[in-house]
Amino acid sequence: MTSTVPIDDSITIDQLTLAPYPIYKRLRAKTPVLKVKSLARTFLTCAAETRYVKDHPEIFSSNDPDTPMKRAFLAHTLMRKDGAEHRRERMAMAATLSPKTVNETWVPLYRQYANDYVSRLPAGETVDLFELLCGPIAARILADMMGMPQATDAEMQRWSQALINGAGNFGWHDQPFIESDRANVEMDACIQSRVKQLQAEPDMSALSVMINAEKPLAMSQVLSNIKIAIGGGINEPRDALATVVFGLLTNLDQLEVVKSEALWREAFEEAIRWVAPIQVSSRLVKQDTELRGFAIPAGETVMTIQASANHDESLFETPEKFIVSRAVNPHQAFGNGPHHCAGTHVARGQVAQILLPLLFDRFPNMRLTDPEQVQWRGFGFRGPISLPVKLL
Repeated sequence: MTSTVPIDDSITIDQLTLAPYPIYKRLRAKTPVLKVKSLARTFLTCAAETRYVKDHPEIFSSNDPDTPMKRAFLAHTLMRKDGAEHRRERMAMAATLSPKTVNETWVPLYRQYANDYVSRLPAGETVDLFELLCGPIAARILADMMGMPQATDAEMQRWSQALINGAGNFGWHDQPFIESDRANVEMDACIQSRVKQLQAEPDMSALSVMINAEKPLAMSQVLSNIKIAIGGGINEPRDALATVVFGLLTNLDQLEVVKSEALWREAFEEAIRWVAPIQVSSRLVKQDTELRGFAIPAGETVMTIQASANHDESLFETPEKFIVSRAVNPHQAFGNGPHHCAGTHVARGQVAQILLPLLFDRFPNMRLTDPEQVQWRGFGFRGPISLPVKLL
């Protein structure tokens, strides 16, 4: 016998932005399927349901018309498409993001940038690593990968944050959309200014690959594809880097093991489990269904909370702790199903393979000035908003 999904009218967006994990822990234990009135969505907080929803797009569509994403991006993006339509747009950039291209084209370039950006850090001084390294280097490599190297680090970061703020504007406030509108105009101009040059001199950037394809996408789709990459392709490696550095610097015994055994990949995977850069996703229910004994009617919107799934006690012992040595780590930080993050190889290559070992080699005694000063923010996307360290 199925039950009606309970409704909560006390959880607020502000609470989820500031401190979501205690809320998710409570929901996993008591009401893992819960309609949250402030979001007008049914939260799914346990790993089995979040994975099931992503793996069954025939029941749970990405085309949720009530998210702020379309308004923020001024486009119906591939993130809100299913089936053949989604596959065609996703595959249009596949050559740029394939493991082969990443290893042959982007890893050498990223090594160069990593050396440049880390070399600029002032040894012996206290700096905000989030501001000086995490954001700028993620922006720099993405600008090249997208085919818009003339965009500055500051512009890329501002555009990305404007899109993120707009797409996560579930309160539908005016100011985030004013900022995303401005970013859209600037990104359109920047991208389109490169078209003729890349038609004459193609490369492996996403813009070049898409406009020079045998059957190219419409320019409106090309623009929205690149914007999706800007929206997610900076914050994910940026926040992953900041999170893993924080995790290691607050667990110095683990840091020593990671350095001695070169467990940088394991540290990266644990960090994005611990605090998932992309915390939640929405899906529109296409047909009456049932989850964990609760009736979910067609037309309902469910929200998979992968941040909570990554702390599911049925899969992880002491999930609230950063533990690099976990024997298994079935996290969902990169998603699953047809919308599995296309930039997975890029993020792992950048942060785990290159930047972490380089950073800790240059500054082997680096320390946080005060872990309590590090503030974490975000409901849809989450990470530290500052990372003050002493570079030793």
